[in-house]
Amino acid sequence: TVKYVDPSYMIRSVPANASDAIYCYLLAQNAVHGAMAGYTSFSVGMANNRLVYIPIGALVKNSPRMMDPMGRTWERVLSVTGQPNTAVKIVGGSAAISTRTTI
Repeated sequence: TVKYVDPSYMIRSVPANASDAIYCYLLAQNAVHGAMAGYTSFSVGMANNRLVYIPIGALVKNSPRMMDPMGRTWERVLSVTGQPNTAVKIVGGSAAISTRTTI
């Protein structure tokens, strides 16, 4: 049999080092600066060795990944992170917030 290991899991499983801490600090600092400057709907990222503000719309515009907010994968994400389910369900022609219990 052939076992496929997704490399993204291997990258995330490596313990953080000092370089990671500095990078996270810079991302957080620039995110706060952008918010205090009045920017909304943006993310901070590295482009051409510079920290830049990236509009959320530009990030998701070409993303091929879609997730069903009522699907199994999203339920797993909510279960692991302990977040409430705020997805809107259409029930009998009217919108209702989905209720879900966390374990």
